Amino acid sequence: MLKKELRHSYKTKRQELSETKIDDLSLSISNKVLTLPIWNKTYFHIFLPISEQKEVNTEFILHLLSGKDKEIIISKSDFKTREMTHFLLTDNTKIKKNQYNIPEPVDGLEVPASKIEVVFVPLLAFDKTGHRAGYGKGFYDKFLKDCRPETIKIGFSFFEAEEKIEDVYENDVKLDYCVTPNEVYRF
Repeated sequence: MLKKELRHSYKTKRQELSETKIDDLSLSISNKVLTLPIWNKTYFHIFLPISEQKEVNTEFILHLLSGKDKEIIISKSDFKTREMTHFLLTDNTKIKKNQYNIPEPVDGLEVPASKIEVVFVPLLAFDKTGHRAGYGKGFYDKFLKDCRPETIKIGFSFFEAEEKIEDVYENDVKLDYCVTPNEVYRF
C-alpha cells in the first residue's frame, strides 16, 4: 500500500476506537515496552499524544520512565522549518497545545538530539521491514537523522504490521522496534 492510502485507512481505524479501548491497548503496549532491551539507557524522547487523532496514550510509558529515574525529553515543532526543538520534561514544564492540537512544552531546558538514546516514534502504520507512515510532514525523519546512529527508534501502533509500504523514500528512517498490544516487532 502507499503511504497516502495507509494514512487514510489507519486514521479511520483509530476513529473507531473508544477512549476505554485506547487506554486498554496503550496499557498493553506499555507492558510490552518493559520487555525491550533499553532500560540501561538514560535519555528517552517521548511524544505526547494528540488525543483528537486518537494516538497511543503515552502516559503509562511516562510513568514507567519516571519510576525508573530516566531523563524524559519532549519536543516543540516549528511548522515553518519542519524542525523540532527538544526539552527536558520537569515538574515545572508547562505544556500547551499548538494549532494542530499537539501538546508541547512552552519552554525549558533544551537537549540536543545527539544526547537522546531512545526515541519513541508516533506513527499511523508500519510494515514488516520497519518502515513507517506518519502524518507526512517529515518532522521525525528529520529529527532522527540528527540523532546518533545507535539511537534506538521505537514505534507504537494499535494495529499489526502491513506487509510492505510501497513508497519508501531514501530520507525515511527505519524503526528498530515497533510495539503493538500483541507483539514486539524487531527490525
